[in-house]
Amino acid sequence: MSTEARLQGASAEYQKLQTDLAVLVDKRTRLDAQLSENEMVKQEFANLSPNNTVYKLVGPVLVPQDQNDAKSNVETRLDFIRGEIKRVDSQIKDVEEKSEKKKIEVRHI
Repeated sequence: MSTEARLQGASAEYQKLQTDLAVLVDKRTRLDAQLSENEMVKQEFANLSPNNTVYKLVGPVLVPQDQNDAKSNVETRLDFIRGEIKRVDSQIKDVEEKSEKKKIEVRHI
């Protein structure tokens, strides 16, 4: 295999890793926004009194929902989002390491 062909192959792999990294960073950004939104909802629930009514949007209709169920749903979503953030962070780290190795490989060709 010629040096030029090896360089093109390694360069293409590096570009793919950079694209994968950009997708993961975008996903991480969206998860951060979801986390922030759900934490704000949790803070608002803390300000409610037991006799306040909580509504849930189901399609185009607001439906009354039990406060405890709503609080539980938000906590569950927060736990899920935090888990997804950890998973995506791990993927980002992995892709960054692979990308750095590929970059070094391209430089040495």
